[in-house]
Amino acid sequence: MTDKTTAAVVLAAGLGTRMKSARPKVLHEVAGRPMVCHVLDALRTAAVDRTVVVIGPEMGAVAAAVAPAATALQAERLGTAHAVLAARDALTAFGGDILVLFGDTPLLTAETIAAMRRRIEGPDRPAVVVLGFQPRDPAAYGRVILAADGSLAAIVEYKDATEAERRVPLCNSGVMALRGDVAWALLDAVGNANAKGEYYLTDVVAIARRRGLGSALVEVSDEGEVMGVNARAELAVAEAIMQDRLRSRAMANGATLIDPASVHLSWDTTIGRDVTIGPHVFFGRGVRIGDDVDIRAYCHIEGATVEPGAIVGPFARLRPGARIGRDVHIGNFVEIKEALVETGAKVNHLTYVGDARVGAGANVGAGTITCNYDGFAKHRTDIGAGAFIGSNAALVAPVTIGDGAVVGAGSVITGDVPADALVITRAPVKEVAGWAAKNRARKGAGAAKRKPAATAPRSDTSAPAGASGRKKAG
Repeated sequence: MTDKTTAAVVLAAGLGTRMKSARPKVLHEVAGRPMVCHVLDALRTAAVDRTVVVIGPEMGAVAAAVAPAATALQAERLGTAHAVLAARDALTAFGGDILVLFGDTPLLTAETIAAMRRRIEGPDRPAVVVLGFQPRDPAAYGRVILAADGSLAAIVEYKDATEAERRVPLCNSGVMALRGDVAWALLDAVGNANAKGEYYLTDVVAIARRRGLGSALVEVSDEGEVMGVNARAELAVAEAIMQDRLRSRAMANGATLIDPASVHLSWDTTIGRDVTIGPHVFFGRGVRIGDDVDIRAYCHIEGATVEPGAIVGPFARLRPGARIGRDVHIGNFVEIKEALVETGAKVNHLTYVGDARVGAGANVGAGTITCNYDGFAKHRTDIGAGAFIGSNAALVAPVTIGDGAVVGAGSVITGDVPADALVITRAPVKEVAGWAAKNRARKGAGAAKRKPAATAPRSDTSAPAGASGRKKAG
């Protein structure tokens, strides 16, 4: 991409108070990945040589998330220029150009980072390159001010801008590149005489201009790419944009999404060619789907591998550690966890398989459970190739079902079953001839006895109580 060296300083010390969260803002996830890690991935893809992440006090969780990238501490939060200066010691021996990015802009692409590098490495070698954009609603963004000759003159923060400057449509994204030989001198010259009393990184544009150093602009057309996430609503917008990108990539690579808007993907979801994904399918982190797989509606898949030709769902759940082999059928209301289902096996209905192996060609009947947990530890179930497990069986681990063995429906299996054996643990059938009819008659007679006697209605000519009922003599 380039033969010049470039370092990146990623600003991630912000408290993110508008997120209303105990978690550092940059660790909130988009597509199952912390926002700052999306930024680092874009930098890696753009082949940036070194990266330093600036964090605030008590942000050990951020340092752990960005490792092995180096971190620098901004002990006091005194503005963006002050934050970049916090990385100086980590870059003392580095003489290349410096990119400045923000850990809360997860949608920034490697292509835009590469464009920034190309511009600052151009023949005119500008001292500063600013990434600008024209949003539909400029709101409170800082404005990019151009001189009469079209050159970059200054960036003015919204709170410090005049009414005329606020009408300027070109806004500052915050992303910036600084030429290595002047970067630290420009940053040292930044003051804090502004409405917020902070050291603004954006002031380096005007400082460079006063010193006769050129500045340049790179404009990005997609405002979503440079959106910063400061609140939960903005996090949801970023998620929606990222999901659209991931779905488009999956379809461009040969997958069919029947209802794309209802499919949720993670940043690392890998989907092969000729895969069909039904509506309302959720992919968590760590999923790999092979070619020619059919994922039917309403499945939840996380930390799982599905080999070519398999059918999953509808309404199936593959939990972490699930490994679904070639041409396997996983049906409705089936849950697989930390288990290998080998080639051609079928687990089609209402079944839980956890901490287990289901051998090639085996059939696991409806309602079967591998009882893997005894209240203290997990144990394994091994079902051999070609075995047949009848419906509503409970396999109490640790237990092995041999190749070709048959487990009768309704059995509770607590010991190993040899290959090709039949095992049934149902109680013997007891038949009492005529019992049902006798029971109905008995219950019917009892009900009749309990029923209260009917009371005859009294007519209008009935004698009053106590009367003889004889006609009075005339």
